[in-house]
Amino acid sequence: MKAVVTRVIEATVTINGKVKGKIGRGFLVLLGIAPNDTEKEAVYLADRVCGVRVFEDENGKMNLNLEKVCGELLVVSQFTLFADLKSRRPGFSGAAKPDVAVPLYEKFMEECEARGFHVEHGEFGADMQVASVNDGPVTLLFDTGITRS
Repeated sequence: MKAVVTRVIEATVTINGKVKGKIGRGFLVLLGIAPNDTEKEAVYLADRVCGVRVFEDENGKMNLNLEKVCGELLVVSQFTLFADLKSRRPGFSGAAKPDVAVPLYEKFMEECEARGFHVEHGEFGADMQVASVNDGPVTLLFDTGITRS
């Protein structure tokens, strides 16, 4: 699994002109799933994303996690994170098919909710417009394929 996580002041995802998900302070999570990913990666990634300390404390240091700032998450499926860019036209065979990806997308969100966070989301496979007011900006890349032991 891969996740591009941006610290935001607010973020929204819109489908067909209607707001599907909206958050205030927290993380916009663009989530990509590979064919060989399992629930183990979803649990691990949720733990890492929810626990990362990138919000400033009273001394201006990135020392606080999502819980400490009462943050929220907006999760958007993003199969293009597994694009093959060897040619000018990207290939997407490195991304999981919906039968694998949808349950893991949902598992990731369930794990974040189980940790006490409010989670909004897009719609898997939909044409979505994502807007965010980035904070910092702080953007992190998580990749369970690199961090697995």
